[in-house]
Amino acid sequence: MDSSHFYNEYLNKQTNLEKCLYLYDLYHNDSESFFELANEHRIEFLPILYTPTIGDAVINYSKNYKYSLGLTISYEEKGNIKNILKKAKESFDGKEMTIAVVTDGEGVLGIGDQGAGAIYISLGKLMVYALCGGLDQSTTLPVMLDVGTNNQALLNAPEYKGWRHSRISGKEYYDFIDEFVNAFVEVFPNSFLHWEDFGRDNARPVLDKYREFHPSFNDDIQGTGVVALAAVLCGINKSRIPINQHKICILGAGTAGCGIANQICKGLSLELGISFEEESKNFYLVDKKGLLLDEDESLLYFQKVFGHSRDKVSGWKVKDSKHISLLEVIKNAHPTVLIGCSTAFGAFTDEILTEMYSYNKKPIIMPISNPTSKAEATPDRILNCTQGNALIATGSPFEPVNYNGRQIRISQCNNALVFPGIGIGMIKSKARVLTDEMLLRASKALAREAEKDSKSPNQLLPSFERVLEISRIISEQIY
Repeated sequence: MDSSHFYNEYLNKQTNLEKCLYLYDLYHNDSESFFELANEHRIEFLPILYTPTIGDAVINYSKNYKYSLGLTISYEEKGNIKNILKKAKESFDGKEMTIAVVTDGEGVLGIGDQGAGAIYISLGKLMVYALCGGLDQSTTLPVMLDVGTNNQALLNAPEYKGWRHSRISGKEYYDFIDEFVNAFVEVFPNSFLHWEDFGRDNARPVLDKYREFHPSFNDDIQGTGVVALAAVLCGINKSRIPINQHKICILGAGTAGCGIANQICKGLSLELGISFEEESKNFYLVDKKGLLLDEDESLLYFQKVFGHSRDKVSGWKVKDSKHISLLEVIKNAHPTVLIGCSTAFGAFTDEILTEMYSYNKKPIIMPISNPTSKAEATPDRILNCTQGNALIATGSPFEPVNYNGRQIRISQCNNALVFPGIGIGMIKSKARVLTDEMLLRASKALAREAEKDSKSPNQLLPSFERVLEISRIISEQIY
């Protein structure tokens, strides 16, 4: 059937969620027609098939349930995971599985614990691998590790399709993950393992434990960091401020925030030829309790490196030295880069934005929380507070902003610019470990493409028109 028929049906859907579900139904029932249609409308469909619309699909998963999606492995099936994966392998009809996207659904986008509905995250991420990287979808596997949920609304919902149990934690949780990984490596030894949307307390430990055991990648930590570093590198060039004079402030010190800080700090320290520890002094991470301070015993191990000493802030003008706010950090530290991954809508107030512009006429401002309802600031507000001069990248897609008669395109700090290339590069190269040097090369390559592709002086990243080419370029850095 002609793809225009399916496109007209798509256009007749009233909401983005209906459009999203229609496309996934088409994929399920007629994958050939789906990809013909999706490749024709790639840029239009990406925010429907993945962020921001995929969040609504996740939330409404059980209400709209028609058939199973991907592979869900429940905690109740512990001890039998290898057999489950062997059966899943049969569905590949002799093909070698390339990439599995695995989630436990605890830290979905900006909407938190979504239990079994997070299978849409794994499926959507693999859809991006296909549309933005050209990966054969039939060689991939979306996986949901259902270890329960602490979302009481889901547990109370009669239609909920997941395991009705509070989340397993501690040793029981890690033993379950360990059984999965060992079985996965045995059944799919030549695959790439992509971790996605794990909770703050588990994401980094899981990645660190298995990163060198099997080719592994956490997109929330590493992918987000690679894109953010690329945007910062581009912004540094455009700001004309020497690299060693930049200070980075990040609102949100969880998995994503610390992952971004870690990746940017590694990249800048290598560029400057100084130690990670020395460069980390130029980073200011702020969470719900305020600026991270090294005296705080509740800091997780990946947060501690960014904690500042009491002496460092002793001369600052603040109301409460134990709870230093974002605005107080801006006023005292004068950061040149402000990144948001807090999911706190509107957290970058006009006062904060205006203050940044008062001492830096080309501030780099990146509200990258998604979906749009979680963005720390909207591009129009940022531009109004900086007289149209801010260098901007956002987490969700935004329409161009008309500022003083000038159409300003807004860069999207979307991991889809890098993770397809990283995953495909790992598969092609057969590398056993995704190294920090590989990730830095990917960031620098993306920054170079941004410089070439920029259609607005305010842009920090290339547009998606060239995403297939960009994925190829990124993949070539993974060798």
